[in-house]
Amino acid sequence: MSNELQLDHLRGVLIRLEETLIFGLIERAQFPHNPPVYVRGAMEGALADESLLEFVLHEAERAHAKVRRYTSPDEHPFFDDLPEPILPVMVYAENPLHTHRVNLNQRLLALYSRELVPFICREGDDANYGSCAVIDVQLLQGLSKRIHYGMFIAESKYRAERERYDAMIRVRDASGLEAAITACEVEALLFERVQRKAAAYSRELVAAGERSIDPDKVQAIYQRWILPLCKEVEVAYLLQRLDG
Repeated sequence: MSNELQLDHLRGVLIRLEETLIFGLIERAQFPHNPPVYVRGAMEGALADESLLEFVLHEAERAHAKVRRYTSPDEHPFFDDLPEPILPVMVYAENPLHTHRVNLNQRLLALYSRELVPFICREGDDANYGSCAVIDVQLLQGLSKRIHYGMFIAESKYRAERERYDAMIRVRDASGLEAAITACEVEALLFERVQRKAAAYSRELVAAGERSIDPDKVQAIYQRWILPLCKEVEVAYLLQRLDG
């Protein structure tokens, strides 16, 4: 099995992403909601039909595509009209993932703008639109990577029990697949760990007189959004595992 699918490697990647996401959530919570960032037409001028967040995200992805960010198996763009890389194409020894068409980023972008930002931020508008949009982009890219990393987890589980998963895939048993990939005890430990980390970081910020985020909200974000979307990615990937 590829090293990228080994449990220790997967666990290490997910723990590093926890740090990225928790700090990103804390950074975004420094600012109020700032609704105009997410409304198309609110900025007028050169943004055409995009919101400020969409514009900044689109521009970032155009730059990142040129340096081949989205040729990596663990990166997934939000937009599909990106330029070709200006760097030579890298040849990977093995792409551990099966060919797939899974990309939940448009769903993620909508959920982030409409639900997650109002959930973590206080109401209000302080006009720091650019700062918020930049933080949003960094956080969205981290969320996307965490959610779509579910495909690596799914592939690892699939290779460990091919016959079991093949039987469910052939009859399109999405519910059975979701049950098979679910480990309640692991999820409980995850929720406890992110809450504990957020609490530790928040204590230091509050002691320094800075704003932070309610650690229970970080836990809730994993429970309501991150893990359900990750499972959706895993199931969608597995349902395509025998294609081609």
